[in-house]
Amino acid sequence: MDQSLDVERPTNPMLSPLLTDLYQFTMAYAYWKAGKHLDRAVFDLFFRKNPFGGEYTVFAGLEECIRFAANFKFREEEVDFLRTVLPTTCEEGFFDYLRGVDCLDIEIYAIPEGSVVFPKIPLIRVEGPVALVQLLETPFVNLVNYASLVTTNAARHRRIAGNSKLLLEFGLRRAQGPDGGISASKYCYIGGFDATSNVDAGRRFGIPLRGTHSHAFVSSFMGLDEIVDRALPRYDGTGNCEDFVSLTQHWLSKLKVMRSGVPNFCAVALALHDLGYKAHGIRLDSGDLAYLSTWARKFFCLIEKEFSVPDFGKMIITASNNINEETLDALTKQGHQVDAFGIGTHLVTCFAQPALGCVFKLVEINGQPRMKLSEDVSKVSIPCKKQCYRLYGREGYPLVDIMTGEKELPPKEGERLLCRHPFSESKRAYVVPQEVEELYKCYWPGASGKEREPLPTLASIRQRCIKQLAGMRPDHMRGLNPTPYKVSVSAELYQFIHFLWLNEAPVGELQ
Repeated sequence: MDQSLDVERPTNPMLSPLLTDLYQFTMAYAYWKAGKHLDRAVFDLFFRKNPFGGEYTVFAGLEECIRFAANFKFREEEVDFLRTVLPTTCEEGFFDYLRGVDCLDIEIYAIPEGSVVFPKIPLIRVEGPVALVQLLETPFVNLVNYASLVTTNAARHRRIAGNSKLLLEFGLRRAQGPDGGISASKYCYIGGFDATSNVDAGRRFGIPLRGTHSHAFVSSFMGLDEIVDRALPRYDGTGNCEDFVSLTQHWLSKLKVMRSGVPNFCAVALALHDLGYKAHGIRLDSGDLAYLSTWARKFFCLIEKEFSVPDFGKMIITASNNINEETLDALTKQGHQVDAFGIGTHLVTCFAQPALGCVFKLVEINGQPRMKLSEDVSKVSIPCKKQCYRLYGREGYPLVDIMTGEKELPPKEGERLLCRHPFSESKRAYVVPQEVEELYKCYWPGASGKEREPLPTLASIRQRCIKQLAGMRPDHMRGLNPTPYKVSVSAELYQFIHFLWLNEAPVGELQ
């Protein structure tokens, strides 16, 4: 059965089996040459530290990984290119092997996309022939790293701005290339932004589109005499205003204020109101945004009262101009009157932190557990195929994520469980979970016959993200000195990790 038939190709057409590091092919050849290429391996994809100085991350990019795996196949021209870059001693049999490769021997388990996740917990577990899984390493890490980083960045901006504000992603022109711009629009939307200026992202993903206009549009007009067609029909079609410019000037004279942007806008808005239209609002793009938004709001309210124009005081005020988390926090403390924020550079480039640092580590080969050892404990991997669970407390908040060996019995609600830090002997706690959530679902069973979890819609992923963020304990989410979320292993897995560690680590000898 060709399971790729109902899984679309990756969004980015540049994604192919060649979009990987050269050493993946040299390792694949070495596996093949040694007769090990079909050895059954298990790899974990995870990260070691939360980004932006926070204590949470939002997982994104899974759908693109599944699309890539479902459509993984070498074209003849790709095999021909590999023949030119690999050593001339590579046998033709290796290239025949590559021609026949697909992902029907692969199984992929993952935490649902849009979930709040934490360091050390594998986001994705890939099982299959070792050479083939190695070929998936670089593209999987690439697809998850930026997606999770920018989704988390968007979620952090949403948290500071508050749920009542409209957040607009305006970052396309500052993004790292077209593919970075498309990805940013998609994952910022998952992270809680309401709309994007990116028209192609709107077409591809159904994200709402919003935009204003640039200064060039206004400054391109040298004077009112350049406006040739001055007529404007009434909104309800009952008549025509022959000179809308004069109507605007009439209103401007009534406002009796200096001819700056806001009064000029108000004059146009009032003239439109006379004809049955409703103006949307203004954009502030420079200066003291807190002061200007407050001043503009007072001006709108005065006009509503003076001229009896319903809801004029509720006109939307949008702010932009290199806005980041710190700007949003400062504006909130200053008591601004902004309704919507257009955010670009700091959002899509993840200016505060350029990479999440995802890794892809072998944890089992032919049923034998493997672990990476390092003098830096943070880089020591957790061996063997694992199951992961989220344990909830009485208040409904997640308390701890726990990893267990695959064959261990799962935690049960109401049963006392010892949770241990993977590497620190003194860090441990008993937990009596009120709810137990199994984190992994099978998103690609290959030819195993297991039931496959359907890929959710973008709207569903976004809703999951919003719901999960709202369900976390507030002290884990705060910007200043957040409480670290506990990630643990079972007592049995703890003992096994340290047994394996002592057996694998070399013993020094002093002369």
